[in-house]
Amino acid sequence: MSRYVRIAGPSALGLFVTAASVCGAMLDGYSHREHPLALLGAAGVHGALLFNACAFVLPGISVAVAVWMMRSAMPSAADLRARVGMQLMVLSALAFAAQGLSPLNADDLTGPANARHALAWTLWWIAFAAGGVLLAFGGLSPPFRRLSMLSALVVLALALPPWPGAMAAFAPRLAYVGWFVWAAVAPRLIVGRDRNRLSHVSASSPESSRKE
Repeated sequence: MSRYVRIAGPSALGLFVTAASVCGAMLDGYSHREHPLALLGAAGVHGALLFNACAFVLPGISVAVAVWMMRSAMPSAADLRARVGMQLMVLSALAFAAQGLSPLNADDLTGPANARHALAWTLWWIAFAAGGVLLAFGGLSPPFRRLSMLSALVVLALALPPWPGAMAAFAPRLAYVGWFVWAAVAPRLIVGRDRNRLSHVSASSPESSRKE
């Protein structure tokens, strides 16, 4: 398995948490218990560019590349559902990155900037939930299928309801964590015990290509 695929998820999560912690501490009056995370990247907020780059864009692109590499090197047991599921996971990661490219406008809550950000957020969790369900039935290893289904249900449950009180701020953050957990653990489970079969597609030998 490519080292990049193994470390992309944990590295992206670390960068995300660091950006949220540092930029949250830099903004006077900001509280993770009360305010939405995307407010740290809103237009005009001090450190917004740094937050959007480190919390959304870089982690999203990093995970998208890793998932695409996983898809390209899936074992032959993977069926069409698994391949479409992985494509949806790539789309989810790109939508995650798009949240940083479409920052909020705190002065115009109903404006087009906020609509674009909301669209990216919605596409992120819908694509992930749909991809997780497809992967749960896609002919890959049982641990990977269980992880994908559980992660999809967790993200779906946290993203959908209008959570009251403090959970309105915590639920999206926990949904992000569920997504990062999948990205970190999935490469280790996708082919079960035969993990050596998952390697970067460019590392395949000519002999193995002819056999396929």
